[in-house]
Amino acid sequence: MAWENGSSGNGFEVPDVEIKFTKLFINGEFVDAVSGKTFETRDPRTGDVTARIAEGRKADIDLAVKAAREAFDNGPWPRMSGYERGRILHRFADLVERHVEELAVLDTIDAGKLFLMGKIMDIPGGVHLLRYYAGAADKIHGATLKMSQQMQGYTLKEPVGVVGHIVPWNYPTTMFFFKVSPALAAGCTMVVKPAEQTPLSALFYAHLAKEAGIPDGVLNVVPGFGPTAGAALASHMDVDKVSFTGSTEVGRLVMKAAADSNLKPVSLELGGKCPVIVFDDADVDMAVNLVNMAVYANKGEICAAGTRIYVQEGIYDAFVKKAVEAAKKSVVGDPFYPHVNQGPQVDKDQYEKVLKYIDIGKREGATLVAGGKPCGDKGYYIEPTIFTDVKDDMSIAQDEIFGPVMALMKFKTVEEAIQKANNTRYGLAAGIVTKNIDIANTVSRSIRAGTIWMNCYFAFDPDTPFGGYKNSGFGKDMGMDGLEKYLQTKTVVTPIYNSPWF
Repeated sequence: MAWENGSSGNGFEVPDVEIKFTKLFINGEFVDAVSGKTFETRDPRTGDVTARIAEGRKADIDLAVKAAREAFDNGPWPRMSGYERGRILHRFADLVERHVEELAVLDTIDAGKLFLMGKIMDIPGGVHLLRYYAGAADKIHGATLKMSQQMQGYTLKEPVGVVGHIVPWNYPTTMFFFKVSPALAAGCTMVVKPAEQTPLSALFYAHLAKEAGIPDGVLNVVPGFGPTAGAALASHMDVDKVSFTGSTEVGRLVMKAAADSNLKPVSLELGGKCPVIVFDDADVDMAVNLVNMAVYANKGEICAAGTRIYVQEGIYDAFVKKAVEAAKKSVVGDPFYPHVNQGPQVDKDQYEKVLKYIDIGKREGATLVAGGKPCGDKGYYIEPTIFTDVKDDMSIAQDEIFGPVMALMKFKTVEEAIQKANNTRYGLAAGIVTKNIDIANTVSRSIRAGTIWMNCYFAFDPDTPFGGYKNSGFGKDMGMDGLEKYLQTKTVVTPIYNSPWF
């Protein structure tokens, strides 16, 4: 494992960006919290305070929901044609494109994300989502119903109303646009609660949305903590739907709060412990590269990370050797430095959680063959870690660690691989590496997960619905499924003249 500190002696200059927005965004204005309180957001590269952010609580959620309710009930946004909404969303996308570098910096100093990946993937990916749903906004329509008894009917697709979006910290930009883009296209109004670790880019996007022409009250952003702001949003009687991405444990609390209030519908994209199955016929070098990406991308802080790695016995030893070599060559360090492969964990709590699970893996009897230690003299950096001799019932094989930890296991037959892959309470995604199309088809149909990647991983696209089975939640982001969940269906029925009704 190599260490790089991009801020010292290598000639690389960290982009200088002013943090412009630290207040709540409610009804088109940046405002202080009702309580006047703020909280710190810290740079995970160093642990130092980056900014103080207005802390939204129940009173602030009430104000934001009130603004969103007024904008939905009486404002122009739901009443615009889809074409008009689409034009504004395209302007929003144009503005995001003009600020790519600035926004990538914000996500790097907030979440420890690789700056280069932010510039070439995360921020452009958010733009792509905006444009995808901008194009869908004028294609929302119902169906004509052929009825018996001289009746005719049709359905209308209408926006669900005021939406509460609760966004995680691992992909601040991507998750923001996963939720906001289709909800805006549908004609909804909304309150977004970004994670307390990563509020900076969401507040910047609120500013750009207003500049693009999204009316006041349509998009409100209230940073704060889950037990206060998040709970108030999930339980609010005037919120018509909640969309949440995060842990399964918190997802249960969100669902209960929604049920105990006004029985609002909920969509949940929750945890994962995704398997990647590598068969004997796979090219070992290709498989190692794919698995490394599945485990270590974004320092393992991905719900769909493929961290349970099942390798068929014929190539297992060769795979382990090459995987260890690759992990040791990985460059960990300052995420602004172009040659760094892995930045810091998002905050001290997550850093300590990952190290705790590494200790648990050793105590449970797994063999540590690479990494397993902190690195650097400051910040929240952890070496890429590999365990072998992992059993299916070990904590490191069952629990979502959300860090750069690979659990390697051996299997013999296709049937055994399927059984092992399904031996989890999660069902978000899975990977299959094989040249045999029959095996690929059989296994893909047998694994209980919402997304199956064959000979690839993290193959996301705005047109591909993403969401889980089992404890990984329900409801899809992206694709037209992602739009549908912000719509509700109304049936209209009329009799035909000269029918028995006249």
